[in-house]
Formats: sequence, structure tokens, C-alpha cells
Amino acid sequence: MSFFNSLKTRLRVVGFGEGVSFLLLLFVAVPLKRIYGHPEAVQILGPIHGLLFIYYVLLIVQAKTEYSWSWGKTGLAFLASLLPGGTFYADHKVFRHLPETVEQV
Repeated sequence: MSFFNSLKTRLRVVGFGEGVSFLLLLFVAVPLKRIYGHPEAVQILGPIHGLLFIYYVLLIVQAKTEYSWSWGKTGLAFLASLLPGGTFYADHKVFRHLPETVEQV
């Protein structure tokens, strides 16, 4: 599928998925486990979020190289993955403004 051939698209889609999975993990799955004693949601969402996080970080490294990002922009994109809702901010401030192809940089 050519839709995912764009680094910009991959960053935006994976960033969105990572952000949603992080929020669901923090505000739904963990309370279900800690308050109500149901660890199933953490057992399902935890690995999904972990994989999305790893893929997101790898995409940030690729973007640093291919878009010639500064260390500040790279750090912002990485820091965004550690804060609840941060990837949505990174998408708004950085990812949506990237060119579709790297040759446009």
C-alpha cells in the first residue's frame, strides 16, 4: 500500500496510535487493574503500546536522518512520546508540516 510509503504518514499514524494507546493504558487499563483487580486490559494494551512506542522512536530516528532535523526537534518528538497526549502536540507542531517526500526538504 503506497499510503504508508511516506515517512510523514507513518509518523502521523504511528504517533496517533502511540498517543491513544498511552492514554488508554494510563486512564483505563491501569485503573481497571489497580482499583478493580482486572489486569486483562493492561495485559492486552501494554504490549500493543510497547510495540507502537518502539516503532515511533525508530521513526523519529529515521526522520532525524532523512529530514535533517536538529537535535531540538528530535528531542521534542521523543519527549512527546513520554508525556500523555504529547504525540498529538508533536503532530500539530512538527509532523503535519513535513513535506510528503524527503526530496522536498
